[in-house]
Amino acid sequence: MSHHDHRPGVSQASLVTRSLKLTPGASGHIAAAVTEIDALRGLDRVSYDPEHRKLHLAYDAKRLCIDDIEVVLARHGVDIGAGRWNRIKEDYYRFIDQNVKDNAKQKPWSCH
Repeated sequence: MSHHDHRPGVSQASLVTRSLKLTPGASGHIAAAVTEIDALRGLDRVSYDPEHRKLHLAYDAKRLCIDDIEVVLARHGVDIGAGRWNRIKEDYYRFIDQNVKDNAKQKPWSCH
């Protein structure tokens, strides 16, 4: 089992990775958006691949969700691609993020 050091506030048990394709016009403001996203509590890592216009994220889903990332992107005028696959991934990410938050709140019911 490999050991990976995470940023403070990030739990391995609720760590998720995400990849979002951005629109072509986003490249001018992406650096500022990535800097602000990188400062969010619960974020483990963020990077941007300009060749493929993809934003790669890893964060603790108990503390952050994809909507928090999208708010920062929108504030900087960076749009997420409107393709069908991107929309399906966004909805799936929202579902999983909410599931992680809901499961973290549950108390174990078994006496074992």
